[in-house]
Amino acid sequence: MPGLQETRILPYSPEQMFDLVADVARYGEFLPWVVATRVRSDSETEMVADMLVGFKMLREKFTSKVEKQRPHSLTVHYLDGPLRDLDNRWHFRPTPDGGCELDFSVTFTFRNALFESLAGQYFDKAFRKMVAAFETRAEQLYGVKA
Repeated sequence: MPGLQETRILPYSPEQMFDLVADVARYGEFLPWVVATRVRSDSETEMVADMLVGFKMLREKFTSKVEKQRPHSLTVHYLDGPLRDLDNRWHFRPTPDGGCELDFSVTFTFRNALFESLAGQYFDKAFRKMVAAFETRAEQLYGVKA
């Protein structure tokens, strides 16, 4: 199963980054290609949500279950959509200066092997753009910190 991983040191606390990533209902405001979201259920430890992703004329809906361990991690399990599998994990570790080390990984499998090989070429760029969008959103919500 192909996958990507990114680690970044951020000046925001694990709690701040956890809250930002867990706020799925607001993804359409800042994440590229997210057209709409719908949270079906939400508790302190679990959420089920739909996300409509679009690019030009393409539109696809994904349903995921999110396991929440505040403020340390979010684990997203793919339930339904156009792929065979799509899982991601967010880990937030505190740093001595009050910020956090963000570790984000995603694994995916397309239903069609040919499409997987073609789309895989673009997935890395899309993944990095998405991580940058979360970082930019943190700056908007919490301010730029030195």
